[in-house]
Amino acid sequence: MRRRLLGTALAMGALLLAACTNNPYPDEDSSRKILYSEIAEPPKTLDPAVAYSTADHAVTGPVYETLLEYHFLIRPYVLIPGIATRVPAAQPLPGGRVAYRFELRDDLLFEDDPCFALGGEGEREGRTTRSVRAADVAFELMRIADPEVNSPVVTTFWKIEGMREFGERLASRREADPGFAELRIDRQYQAAGPVEGLRVLSETELEIVLSAAYPQMLYWFAMQFATPVPWEAVAHYDGKEGRDAFAEHPVGAGPFRLVRYQKRSRIALERSPNWYGIRHPEARAPAATYPTEGEPGDEALGRLDPAYLGRALPFIERVELRYEKETIPAFNKFLQGYYDASGVIQESFDKIIHEGNLSAEMQAIGMRLEKSIVPSVYYLGFNMDDPEVGRRAGERGRKLRQAMSLAVDAREFTRIFANGRGIPAETPIPPGLFGYEEGYRNPYRELDLARAQRLLSEAGYPNGIDPGTGKPLHLSFDTGDTSARGRLRYLFFVEAWRKIGLDVEIAATDYNQFQDKVRRGAYQIFFWGWVADYPDPENFLFLLWGPMARSASSGPNTANFSDPRFDELFLAMRDRANDQRRLELIREMRAILERERPWIELFHPESYGLYQPWVRNVKPLGMSFSTLKYQDVDPELRARLREEWNRPVRWPAYAMAALVVVLVIPGVVTFFRERQ
Repeated sequence: MRRRLLGTALAMGALLLAACTNNPYPDEDSSRKILYSEIAEPPKTLDPAVAYSTADHAVTGPVYETLLEYHFLIRPYVLIPGIATRVPAAQPLPGGRVAYRFELRDDLLFEDDPCFALGGEGEREGRTTRSVRAADVAFELMRIADPEVNSPVVTTFWKIEGMREFGERLASRREADPGFAELRIDRQYQAAGPVEGLRVLSETELEIVLSAAYPQMLYWFAMQFATPVPWEAVAHYDGKEGRDAFAEHPVGAGPFRLVRYQKRSRIALERSPNWYGIRHPEARAPAATYPTEGEPGDEALGRLDPAYLGRALPFIERVELRYEKETIPAFNKFLQGYYDASGVIQESFDKIIHEGNLSAEMQAIGMRLEKSIVPSVYYLGFNMDDPEVGRRAGERGRKLRQAMSLAVDAREFTRIFANGRGIPAETPIPPGLFGYEEGYRNPYRELDLARAQRLLSEAGYPNGIDPGTGKPLHLSFDTGDTSARGRLRYLFFVEAWRKIGLDVEIAATDYNQFQDKVRRGAYQIFFWGWVADYPDPENFLFLLWGPMARSASSGPNTANFSDPRFDELFLAMRDRANDQRRLELIREMRAILERERPWIELFHPESYGLYQPWVRNVKPLGMSFSTLKYQDVDPELRARLREEWNRPVRWPAYAMAALVVVLVIPGVVTFFRERQ
């Protein structure tokens, strides 16, 4: 009897010891090539015609395949073929129009999905997938023009001949005939079509005609807006009768497929056996093969490991994304090895980073830091329609803007408010894009208070005094951030301008009110930023193109800057390839901005990414494009290090087991004695 009781106690103790782990993943997954990552924000939509945020692209990027892609390693950015066989050249057509002809790769398949059981005319019912056709790309482009889809990029795709008119016809037919709106979506498009600029030449050939030359359109074909989408998925996933909505059930032809979607807790992707790179590795397609060349430094950083060169993608078999509301617990899980990558949180920055590099402690455990300049810019803008700081003030306003620019220390601002993660901006164009010249220094983007004072005097404001009032010139700094941290940021600029005698007042409102003030032109100075949609200088310089002025067209030119020569140069630059003449045009535009100062350029942010020692083939792209298919993990190294980093503290379990033996067993023995 006592022997049996002792065995029971020992078994309980063993169970307690076995439970001493905090591993959130199943043991059977420890040997699999699974990438674990946390997301700080759940996706808003998975509809590729609408998805436009980084959170959306974390899921849609691996699921949807695109006509073109970016080379994984080479910078500045280079387009390569995706599911298209080549990057097409623009073919001139009469009337200034241009055409791009795409040929899709042979034997492309969508992922398996029940929607394909619908079948179409001449199709086999009950199927689970079908071939990708050129018509599927045309269908998705037509969805962008569909007013009910409400795509945020519709105006860009109106450059395709007939797209705007197609959307208008579609809306008109639906309004006039309720029965038309009940037709299957592909039949609605067929009845409202055709779109003159979308020419399906064969099952694998598509010609896209633009109404005018626009070289940057190729970059848009590298985005998921131009992915092939099956009409069956849009028709089937309508959110009715228990079916998912299409915005939460993607059906693509990419390297991964969505297998679990609980967007506020857990999202899982698995390698798709239907992807062309898996089914046809012998084709060695550029976007389905690990690159054999990169840029200087890639080899030293392990990105050109001979073990990977030329191998078929992808290497990962599954991706687990976990939604984390709080940054500190998420970062702690990363330090325990339960996430494979992380940013550097503010609270731990000094412990993790020393003088721009990893601390000795982090280096000792094999952690890696990947830094990349994000193709974006933050700046202070002036409302050029304002009578005091804008163009109507003439030379007085220009010298005021120049003086205010010389008073702001962007490097110090970045050090204080971004832990030094960024480089000073001299122009709107960030590194990595054509037109950025590393050696260029803007003469108005250095800290020079003495020169600023002289310029203020020349503007008629000696020591910052407004002669009309006899007091410091009073200006308004409008913001859409009422938080305490936001106020601290803006006070940095206010204090800088106070040093040259100006009285700048922070006018903080909520974001909606701020937007309303911008719309009405009721502002003087503001803080803004822009992240590249695509890596071309046009995507930044158009922010200062006159026709894009917020006051004139509700465009993104929030400074309302307009200069006839700048506008003329912009049009000449926009439609050119990257050559010496284009660089000369950019330099002349740069000189105009340097003198006129509609912006005070601040910094181009730098992204810091931490990666575990078992993660391979990482190079941040900077823009919102997925590189998951290039990454790899070493599960054996991960399992070993996780065990080392999370050794359980077992003495409480031993103490508990001893307590069981000391307190429980004597009572049990007494109980059985009394029974006998």
